[in-house]
Amino acid sequence: MDAFEVLLKCSLKTNFYITIMEQGKKFISPGAWFSIRYPENWNEFEDGEGSFLFYDPDVWSGNFRISAYKGDAKYGEDSVKRELRENKSASLVKVGHRECAYSEDTYEEDGETFTSYFWVIGIGNISVECSFTVREHDSYTVAEKIIETLDVRKEGMKYPAEIVPARLSEIYQINESFEWIAATVKEQLKKDFQGTEEDIVNMQMVVDSGAISPKKREAWLSLGIVLCVILCNEVDGLEWMSMIDGNREVPVLMNHTTGEWLDPMKLVWSKIKNGQPCNLTETYTDMGKSIL
Repeated sequence: MDAFEVLLKCSLKTNFYITIMEQGKKFISPGAWFSIRYPENWNEFEDGEGSFLFYDPDVWSGNFRISAYKGDAKYGEDSVKRELRENKSASLVKVGHRECAYSEDTYEEDGETFTSYFWVIGIGNISVECSFTVREHDSYTVAEKIIETLDVRKEGMKYPAEIVPARLSEIYQINESFEWIAATVKEQLKKDFQGTEEDIVNMQMVVDSGAISPKKREAWLSLGIVLCVILCNEVDGLEWMSMIDGNREVPVLMNHTTGEWLDPMKLVWSKIKNGQPCNLTETYTDMGKSIL
């Protein structure tokens, strides 16, 4: 089982009712510049750098993209004015309580006609650009509903920690950790790594070999993440989420029934940096007791 298969089982579920509730899923951008809410049956998908893409993977009803750019104090306002000035098809409209520059473009692709709707929204020193692409004549109301939920966070303000559905940035981190552990076990022990409980013994052998320096924070964090991957793979009802707490933006494993969750950093690295021994089997057992 490769890393993608492991994560597919436990990362891209749609029942996030503990923290998302009736309004849909919440997305907080990397760096926590802004947040939006999007439909419960949609997911985030890979897009270009700095652009975030969302759509329903089962019944396609349109692609929603959002990007944000930061500048001086009036950058947002100036971006709207510039769009109205340079794009002759753009007009000033109101979405929710915000005015924005709006335009649309219809085109053909593979024999089908699509329409892309564009919005440029200025909020303080941030310009937010949104687009929604659908088949021609399909409704774009859902995009306006998403835009209405847009919240740009104020710089210097302390926000409470939040747990939201797993973002791609955290899923990538989980994948990278899994792949690194699998490659290290293969290199050190000449054994395959499947992401099951039996692999914890091999992980411990790598730890006991001294191959990982006590100063390699990311390596120890990877061990904690992979312990969570194994637990999620072995036990139903667990799912990956993203925790945003100030500058910390990390994956956490949650029991969506009880609301209990595990922070991978605290499982292994917190012990190592305090000079405590690392017993992965014992840690794994304690994890099950704390989250189930």
